[in-house]
Amino acid sequence: MHGHLTPPKPGEELNVTFVDKEGEEHNFQVAHGDNLLDIAQSEELEMEGACGGSCACSTCHVIVESDEMYEKMDEPDDDENDMLDLAFGLTETSRLGCQVKMNKALNGLRVKLPSMTRNLQASDFSGAKKS
Repeated sequence: MHGHLTPPKPGEELNVTFVDKEGEEHNFQVAHGDNLLDIAQSEELEMEGACGGSCACSTCHVIVESDEMYEKMDEPDDDENDMLDLAFGLTETSRLGCQVKMNKALNGLRVKLPSMTRNLQASDFSGAKKS
């Protein structure tokens, strides 16, 4: 089960803020190397992560609020880009939470959770295509 992150060492805390669908801010102090999906799930935020963080769905889609922070991240790889193409409400600064690991450069990161997610792997998925 998710939800057991190693707390950051004193003096090494990194700050990250999640803005949920209602616009509420959730601030956390996390450790270097923690990814956004694990952080959100350990804090019981509404982030599904249907594939368990293996970059095989788009349910941990986050929107990085600042272009400056987005530029500090490693480029998304092809797998992540393919999954992002399926994400609901894709933006220029969208990323998959499972692929964003916290580091010193990202201290103070703010991400928004999209208003909906789309999980194409779900067996109960009912597509919009109706004939």
